Amino acid sequence: MGRLDAFDIGAKKLTVQTEFFIRPSWRIETKVYLAGALKKVYTSDVADVAEEDLQRVVNEFHQTKIDEIVSGLKQMKQT
Repeated sequence: MGRLDAFDIGAKKLTVQTEFFIRPSWRIETKVYLAGALKKVYTSDVADVAEEDLQRVVNEFHQTKIDEIVSGLKQMKQT
């Protein structure tokens, strides 16, 4: 269960990958890569999330991180 998106940022590729892990406890990890190099990892504990809601929570977490990155890039471009 997860999501993967890739964007062209200038000459480089920005990849955002979100995965669900069950061990050691339920969690979501979003990894951000720029030009193939890991730049940042975000983790969220989802042990209290009902199983039927997991995909929705993964999608929301993934989209939130993409929105934060896009917002940051727009701010950088304005300066």
